[in-house]
Order: sequence, then structure tokens, then C-alpha cells
Amino acid sequence: MSDRRRINGPGGPTNPPVYDEDLIIKPVRTRNNNDVRPFYLKTGVTPSASGSAYLEIDQSTGSGFGMKFTCTVHGPRSLPRSAPFSPHMVISTHVKYAPFATRQRKGYLRDASERDLSIHLETALRGAVIADRWPKSGVEVVVTIVEGDVSRQTTIDEGHEEWNTMSILSGCITVASAAIADAGIDSVDVAAGGVAALVQDEGIGKEPVLVMDPSVSEHETVLAACCVAYLPARDEITNLWYKGSSCGSHLATYQSLVGRAVLASKGAGKAISVSLNEAALLA
Repeated sequence: MSDRRRINGPGGPTNPPVYDEDLIIKPVRTRNNNDVRPFYLKTGVTPSASGSAYLEIDQSTGSGFGMKFTCTVHGPRSLPRSAPFSPHMVISTHVKYAPFATRQRKGYLRDASERDLSIHLETALRGAVIADRWPKSGVEVVVTIVEGDVSRQTTIDEGHEEWNTMSILSGCITVASAAIADAGIDSVDVAAGGVAALVQDEGIGKEPVLVMDPSVSEHETVLAACCVAYLPARDEITNLWYKGSSCGSHLATYQSLVGRAVLASKGAGKAISVSLNEAALLA
């Protein structure tokens, strides 16, 4: 009697399959240094949540990559009885890559970079939300990165992972602020994320230049970068993340980077206002 559960191999010799490697063409920046990528923002995409938003940043010309974010806000709601008393609203942020967001599949547990993004996002939102109006309450902000800017493995191999994280943080701040406004949580202003970088491309006599909304795969070397969470109406910065080494006068370069990042965030702030106004008209 034959064993029906056994899967017999082929009778003759076989050759293992050979797959061609993916051809990755290095993109080239075609935008002006002061131009940002077009993006789409919509609120109220998750009816079961108190507030929600979806942000899609268009891919750069010829790069084939873009960024997509979703955010849901749950609360404010009462804290459990076991929690200590808090005179302010407790903000809990959770940033996570979707498993399919990058070419190198992500795990279900958050890694160090995702926890770092959550801390920066919490700092940015804490300066905008009026937490005194909800004592003994908590709100949970969950941001899911549906699609990353570039292949995560490519950024790790080229050493650009930290620079790419700044662009991700800028999108997280923008989509989370829109979701909080959609939830009706009182804030002094709507925070918007912006990022600028000091880059240097290959070539003889190429000088470092300042660019807004950089895509790390489009540049040969990133010398410094700055990501801000900006309140347009109050002209205040709630979170600032600067990293890198500058050329020439350090103070002048630092101020120029912050100024370009603030300028980039103003465009995102206008998009949030337009999206919220459209949602109010449809309500």
C-alpha cells in the first residue's frame, strides 16, 4: 500500500531556479531646490475612530517611490482606575511600518527607529494640543506607514536610513495633526511637518546646496538635515530635529536649514486647512 501523504521528488536531476536581480535605477532630482513634492490629504477616512486622516506624498519624478500614511485618533477617554492621576490629557503615540511598506519585510514588533519616531511625534503634538481641558483622560494616536519613501534595504546599504527617517517623521506629524483636528480635540494650532537638507552631489566643483523636501535616494551625499513641527498661526516650533555636519559658518547654515524646513512646513499647513474646510462643508 502506497503512502499517500508522502510527496515524491522528481525522478531525474533538476536545476534550481535562478532569478534576475531587481534593476534599481538611481533617481535624479528634477525639482527646484525650493519645491516640495505634491501630496494628497483627506480626513475622516476611518468612521469608527474619533478622528482619522490619510496622507499620500507623490513619488519623485523618475524615482518610482512615494510615501503613504494613515492615522487614527481614539479618545479623549477616561484613564483606567489603576492609572495615576493626571491633571492633563495623556497623549500616547504609536508609529509602525506596515509589514509590506518596504522591500525588506518588517516585523510585527516595533524596532528602535519606530520607537524613536513615536517619541518625536509625541513631543510635536504635545506643544499643539491644549491638554488642560481633559484631566484624567487619554488619547491614542496611531500612525501606520503604508508605503515608505524608498526601499528600506537600499537606505541601510547606502547609510541613509537616518536621513530617510526625517522625511518619514515629517509626514507623520502632518497626518497626525490632521487626524487630531478631525477628532475635534482643541489645539492652539495645527502642527505641520517640514524637512530640509544640505546635500552635495557628485561632480567636480559641486558645492553643497540647501534643498527642501529631500529624497535621500536622489542625492549622492547628505551633509545635514533638519525636521521641524511648525505652528503656522503662532509662528512657533514644537519639535526640532537637527543632525549632521555643516560647511562654512555653522550658525548660518543651521539657521538656513531651519528656515527652509519651516518654509516647507507652511505648504503642509495650508493643505491641512484646505482638507479640514472641505470636510466641514461636506458635514
